[in-house]
Amino acid sequence: MQDFQPDLECPLDGIRILDLTRVVAGNALTVALADFGAEVIKIETPGRGDDLRNWRVKGISTYWKVYARNKKSVTLNLRAEEGRALLLRLAAGADVLVENFRPGVMEEMGLGPDKLHAANPKLVMVRVSGWGQTGPYRHKPGFGSLVEAMSGFAAINGFPDKPPALPPLALADMIAGLNGAMATLVALRAVEVGGGPGQVIDLPLFDPLFSILGPLAANLKLTGKAELRVGNRSNTTAPRNVYGTKDGGWVALSASTQGMFERLMTTIGADAMIADPRFLTNADRVKNVADLDEVVEGFIGARTTAENLAHFEQAGVTVGPVCDIADLVDHPFVTERGALVELPDDEMESVPMHAVVPRLSDTPGAIRRAAPSLGQHTQEILSGLGLGEDEIGRLGKDGVI
Repeated sequence: MQDFQPDLECPLDGIRILDLTRVVAGNALTVALADFGAEVIKIETPGRGDDLRNWRVKGISTYWKVYARNKKSVTLNLRAEEGRALLLRLAAGADVLVENFRPGVMEEMGLGPDKLHAANPKLVMVRVSGWGQTGPYRHKPGFGSLVEAMSGFAAINGFPDKPPALPPLALADMIAGLNGAMATLVALRAVEVGGGPGQVIDLPLFDPLFSILGPLAANLKLTGKAELRVGNRSNTTAPRNVYGTKDGGWVALSASTQGMFERLMTTIGADAMIADPRFLTNADRVKNVADLDEVVEGFIGARTTAENLAHFEQAGVTVGPVCDIADLVDHPFVTERGALVELPDDEMESVPMHAVVPRLSDTPGAIRRAAPSLGQHTQEILSGLGLGEDEIGRLGKDGVI
């Protein structure tokens, strides 16, 4: 069990972020900054809140508990004139505003970049969307699954005799969130060093996911062919696969260098394959991967998972187990690294979640508070604007907060 560290000084202390987003990408962006001390204020619709609160397992919002940690919640009705006026007042004292409305909606509400920068010229505005603020797709729905399909990712993910495979998690959102956190720090640094104005960060889900495809466009230009799905193999190196073991387990193997390939062949008693013309170079091995995999599968399939891991570790060959989350929660590597922490929780007694990443030696981040209940910090934040209890009470009765 890890206690909260509410008073720990963190490197982003003093940075205030208004988070108007819903679901994953924006929350991934802001939790990365909140973990290092930024004050993240979730602006949520009264009575409803962020849709991430409704992603429940056995009635409990586990997603919210993980991705809203270290944040504060303020309810504010942005469809009401007084709600928009309060947001502009909050923006005047903020460093960053993150939103993921459909492009054009912020402008329709009178909260576009021109109005926000009039209230605060140094404000950094991050605009998360599916396809970007410009271009022919700007008004299309932008769910991550659509982006994962269109970006080229799904087409190369999965097995050649099966349909293209979407990832079983919010991959496009998470990658966009991490890219957005980096871009936000770059923009804040530009304000800090240059003293110049804030700027707008156009952050579609498409661009970051498309970027991780690396040289696929260059490869297409050279070969005239789009790369195909190869399952757990690789289009660029061999052998690389997941192999079944004698006791029903699985191990992953990657021998992506010439030296590692030769070491692998030696340790499985297949030295003759090193000089075989079919496997002489990496390009040869990729071309003849089925024959190569047959030999490797034969060796691994005749041994248990534990026997394989011990054998290959002693030989210095890059093989590792395929783990699921049940394997990982008590895994010595995870526990000794502290990669998973358990925090006190009213509903679950304790809730396991990933530790702060990345790890900094001198200015680490910390989990300083649990995910907030809806509107938990409304009075605190609005009082900071000078609003009294009576006025805050009236705003609540009028449905503004």
